[in-house]
Amino acid sequence: MSSVPSLLPPNATPLERAVEAAEALVLRMEMLHALLKDPYRCPEKFLPWLAWELSLDTWDSNWPLRIKRQRIASAIDIQRHKGTVGSVRDVIESFGGSVVIREWWETSPPGLPHSFELLLILSGRPGVEASAKYVEDVIAEVNRTKPVRSHFTFTQGAEFAGEIGLAGAIRPAVYRRMTMTTEE
Repeated sequence: MSSVPSLLPPNATPLERAVEAAEALVLRMEMLHALLKDPYRCPEKFLPWLAWELSLDTWDSNWPLRIKRQRIASAIDIQRHKGTVGSVRDVIESFGGSVVIREWWETSPPGLPHSFELLLILSGRPGVEASAKYVEDVIAEVNRTKPVRSHFTFTQGAEFAGEIGLAGAIRPAVYRRMTMTTEE
């Protein structure tokens, strides 16, 4: 039994006492509901169930753990704003990429009404692989999230960070000037 005094009357049946003992045992158990609902602390084996609960449209067990957790964390915002530019941006960012979106009225000359251009930028971050399967998953999810009447063109880009080393030698008469530009 427990250290809590019984609330049952003295003439309680053995079944009533057994139920009281079982309830006391359950009440002493540690409850992990908050842990299971947090996408960043949830054990990996329960992530598919959490994704299902949050109505995540797609799930792939081969995704890196970081992308799985990010997809679950952004699921509510994506569902809440489905059909907007912000939801398309959130979907792509949940896959670990960044995106530039230009709608039809932002292009010069203006494009077809209700169309937009997507430029997916992969930055070489860990867990972001530029595989064909990854790009297929991103495009499929954008199709589920975008406004139904809208159509888009997709361009994949890459962004790499590096350092430019300076090497020089003394040559009195010969030099070459290099001009480098960057696009933003």
